[in-house]
Amino acid sequence: MNHRFLQIHPKDNVLVALTDLKAGESILFDNRTINLKHDIAAKHKFSLYDLETGAQIYMYGSIVGRAMSPIPEGATLTTGNVIHEASSFGSKSETFSWDAPDVSKYKNKFFKGYHRPDGQVGTANYWLVIPLVFCENRNVDVIKDAFVEELGFIKPNAYKSLVQQMTDLYKSGKKSEIENLSVEEDTLNGKSRIFKNIDGIKFLTHNGGCGGIRQDSEALCALFAGYINNPNVAGATVLSLGCQNAQPTILKEKLDKINPEFKKPVILLEQQKEGTEQHLLSQAIKKTFLAMIDADQMQREPAPLSKLTIGLECGGSDGFSGISANPAVGHASDLVVALGGKTILSEFPELCGVEQELINRCTDEVIAEKFSGLMKAYAASAEAVGSGFDMNPSPGNIKDGLITDAMKSSGAAKKGGTSPVVDVLDYTEYISKPGLNLLCTPGNDVESTTAMAGSGANVILFTTGLGTPTGNPIAPVIKISSNTTLAKKMPDIIDIDTGEVITGEKTIEEMGEEILELIIKVASGESIPKAVQLGQDDFIPWKRGVSL
Repeated sequence: MNHRFLQIHPKDNVLVALTDLKAGESILFDNRTINLKHDIAAKHKFSLYDLETGAQIYMYGSIVGRAMSPIPEGATLTTGNVIHEASSFGSKSETFSWDAPDVSKYKNKFFKGYHRPDGQVGTANYWLVIPLVFCENRNVDVIKDAFVEELGFIKPNAYKSLVQQMTDLYKSGKKSEIENLSVEEDTLNGKSRIFKNIDGIKFLTHNGGCGGIRQDSEALCALFAGYINNPNVAGATVLSLGCQNAQPTILKEKLDKINPEFKKPVILLEQQKEGTEQHLLSQAIKKTFLAMIDADQMQREPAPLSKLTIGLECGGSDGFSGISANPAVGHASDLVVALGGKTILSEFPELCGVEQELINRCTDEVIAEKFSGLMKAYAASAEAVGSGFDMNPSPGNIKDGLITDAMKSSGAAKKGGTSPVVDVLDYTEYISKPGLNLLCTPGNDVESTTAMAGSGANVILFTTGLGTPTGNPIAPVIKISSNTTLAKKMPDIIDIDTGEVITGEKTIEEMGEEILELIIKVASGESIPKAVQLGQDDFIPWKRGVSL
């Protein structure tokens, strides 16, 4: 690979700058000399030929845009001269065959996880506290304040110490010294963990459960059912007000649908039945503590890698994401699938333009039609409120080279590797089939990761080119940078750097294997991802049709 620019696919009529290129510079490509018309920043694209108005732009071998005006050879592609355009899609048109990667060296490997009665294996062991309606958020916060510090699940807050120092200086008349204060990593360990085999107690507050439309409450209960059923969860405490739309009976119905053999402990308390708030909270705290004593008896034991369910996510993407981090994650996905595990590719707005490829990879027509139907319905709902998939790229995406949704999508889809699509899941449906599964979610990072954990992911891989601190309450999130500059700039959030793919020091396959090795360590509790260390417990349920 040339380490200054790259043609991703032989069909592409643009090149990607791998480093900053200067106007007037001449580059040699395919025995042709191309004179650059502009300064071209790394991650951005420039034309390989003279393109007329209306010409289709190709990257990854797919249509990713259309020229709005003539684009000379060697000119930069921008939002001023390129508009979104994507390939159309229809029914499954090809028979798909897959050349699975060699996984012989992983056959005898395992991770140490928490074996649940239903056969699932957790990579962590959490207790959940869930409000069925936003009216109970305050009570959940009170329970959180009562538990997390006393049980040793949090360390001292360095920023609280900073505020105390500032207060002392202000009271002493030394306001001018405040600017010189700095926040340093707090070396105190806080209280020791009471429960050695419980990784934490997590609190899923939200703004739903009542009001809105009844479907929102149904979806919320289904999402909570998925979280409670997730193998990383030992059990749950559920607070209900009593009169809300999201009724406990709906939660039970959703749990029964996901897992008819469900056997985890679930503590349900209803405020309008319990009486005073004090009584409700006392009961919740005592019952939860006693249940956690039992949950603490479970210990990690060896499990085959086929028990992994890996969520595949990207956020804060850049022009390198689809060249380094996403394909590396895609290879890791292929390895997990070849080992009999499950993977989940979500973010449907970021599959725009690659639908036909995914349809052709579906194992049968029924699955293909479900995917096609969900994509069309999602696109139509976005257009109905005056939006569309073409509005998906964020200002950060555009600034770093992803100027159309199809361009972003073509790179984002690389997270799904090359394996067959064995199932398509609508939002809140729980994963059951080994192999690559597609899950209908928004492209919004937190809504998507929230959904994948609710569908059974026990580890999530999250690629980023710009840097984003997103995590999840129950599924450890491994953050993967597309470039080394980011990894060095934000080492507090990045777990693994794929920038060596850009420089040519490592191959996609080598990076994919490194990612799998880290997955095994994280799944065994031997390595704690940065998002978990930082307490990034992001949780946002999706209201259908509102979010891209």
